[in-house]
Amino acid sequence: MKQVLINTLKTYKRMLPLMFGILLLINLLSPFLKNYYATIFTGNYFLDPLIGALVGSISFGIPITSFIISGELLKEGVSLLAVSAFILTWSTVGVAMLPLEISFLGKRFAIYRNLINFLFGIIIAILTILTLNLIT
Repeated sequence: MKQVLINTLKTYKRMLPLMFGILLLINLLSPFLKNYYATIFTGNYFLDPLIGALVGSISFGIPITSFIISGELLKEGVSLLAVSAFILTWSTVGVAMLPLEISFLGKRFAIYRNLINFLFGIIIAILTILTLNLIT
């Protein structure tokens, strides 16, 4: 048990500088990017989910932040489909944390996980909107 604790502490010690650098960079850029989210959507029903998924993938923060931003995007007239893709990829795709994920889980796993979550984020957003349209 003692060896497990020592190995865990060594892992955290190795991980902290990389995580600190990533978080610092993200926190410096995030306030500037969030103000421009609504302007990058085109109103195209086929292109906006892809844009939403891309923006969600590169964004970083706790999921509650994505809900607040999504509410603002909906107020700006961004489609529910694009906002759904945005929320899903924000929560499941971690481009910002990819270097850290690669160093601990391996390059192949990290890249495949992010690609699959990106694709399924768009697919689930489409299925969500189709389901909502069937219900209403």
